[in-house]
Amino acid sequence: MMKIINPTRTIVTGDQGFVGQHFCSSHGGVPLADRNGAIDLRDAARVRSAVAALAPEAVLHLAAQSSVAESFQDPTTTMAVNLLGTLNLLEALKAIQFQGVFVYVSSAEVYGVVADADLPTKETQPLRPRSPYAVSKVASEALCYQWSQTEKVRIIIARPFNLIGPGQDKRFAIADFARQIIEIRRGERPPFLVTGNLDVTRDFTDVRDAIRAYCRLLENGQNGEVYNICSGKERSLRALVEEMLRIARVEAELRTDTIRLRPVEQGRMVGDNTKLREQLGCLPEILLDSTLTDVLHEMEED
Repeated sequence: MMKIINPTRTIVTGDQGFVGQHFCSSHGGVPLADRNGAIDLRDAARVRSAVAALAPEAVLHLAAQSSVAESFQDPTTTMAVNLLGTLNLLEALKAIQFQGVFVYVSSAEVYGVVADADLPTKETQPLRPRSPYAVSKVASEALCYQWSQTEKVRIIIARPFNLIGPGQDKRFAIADFARQIIEIRRGERPPFLVTGNLDVTRDFTDVRDAIRAYCRLLENGQNGEVYNICSGKERSLRALVEEMLRIARVEAELRTDTIRLRPVEQGRMVGDNTKLREQLGCLPEILLDSTLTDVLHEMEED
């Protein structure tokens, strides 16, 4: 039996981020905040006070220092926000004797390099983090699993792969390509697109499909379990760029910028979403063309 979550009693951390804004606008939720505004998860006292005041029945924990590059520059802050911040949140919930559901949103970055023979990547794949960000997520997953076994709280771990959609920061590849394409169409830049390595493959999921998956996890995810949030389809960045150019009716030369090339990069990546589909009946609903069209449309309106 599916349990329906009350949005007015659901805390959403990271509500101002890409995914958080989509979730709150479509499904409701209460930000982790007090009269002084948003709360830094590193401030244990404020976290505890806010959680006590909000008295939640459910938590979707999205907040994180999510930049891989920044994690190399400042690993201490990354660990403090992502690991200790999660611990502060869990301890605040324990203080009010919380017995609801807690969905921790991790990242497919925890898998590290996966051999072609092991694709598509299953939840049972060994974790080999290659950045301080990924390490912080592995550590937070371990913390959440421990609490799922020793405390009276249902904790589920989500591992999203590459999420895309309207509202994404222009620092991310698809949003940046969309920006360049619209500028070309407007005549604001020469007809060439600056890119990194377009021949890598990734597993892209519309953020709105991911949110539906998070709702299923909140409603009926199994305690202590990990679920890949992915489309199960492998696509190259080149294919997405070419599709965006076609949708926008723009012709442009593709130019590789060496600064955008990573010294070590996973050539192929695709996730296995069997567990999500079979246990929770959750299937991607939004076609990739629709996602790319929405991204371009939003960029055009900026």
